[in-house]
Amino acid sequence: MNLNKVFIFGNLTRDPELRQTPSGQSVCSLNIATNNIFFDKAGQKQQKAEFHNVVIWGRQAEIANQFLKKGSSVLIEGRLQTRSWQDKQGAQRRTTEIVTERMQFGPRTGGAPAPENQNNPALDESVKDEELPEINFEDSEIKPEDIPF
Repeated sequence: MNLNKVFIFGNLTRDPELRQTPSGQSVCSLNIATNNIFFDKAGQKQQKAEFHNVVIWGRQAEIANQFLKKGSSVLIEGRLQTRSWQDKQGAQRRTTEIVTERMQFGPRTGGAPAPENQNNPALDESVKDEELPEINFEDSEIKPEDIPF
């Protein structure tokens, strides 16, 4: 069995670029930065950014272009794909990118419009905290403190 699955959660480094293929299919390109925080040998906290090229097809591409902007956070689930082509100078070029299968928006920072989603209260600003159901673990067989992680 083989598996090609990628999950990244990061921030857009620039606004999405929406294009149309000659057949009319929408395709959107994103550049997403993810951070890795670690401690060096001296115990100093270090941070390293990794940059990812992401491709989104179809209706998801249009949604990404409509609601995401530079700085927006997004969770991408997809697969790695490597493409090869010849540039204008005749040199062989390659790039590896993430082809999106699913996308979920992160918390909004001011300015971006909220996506319309009646089925997800987390995306509906009209839902108030007091309207959300309270979870009672006392009646449950499994208690949070029993979970080993």
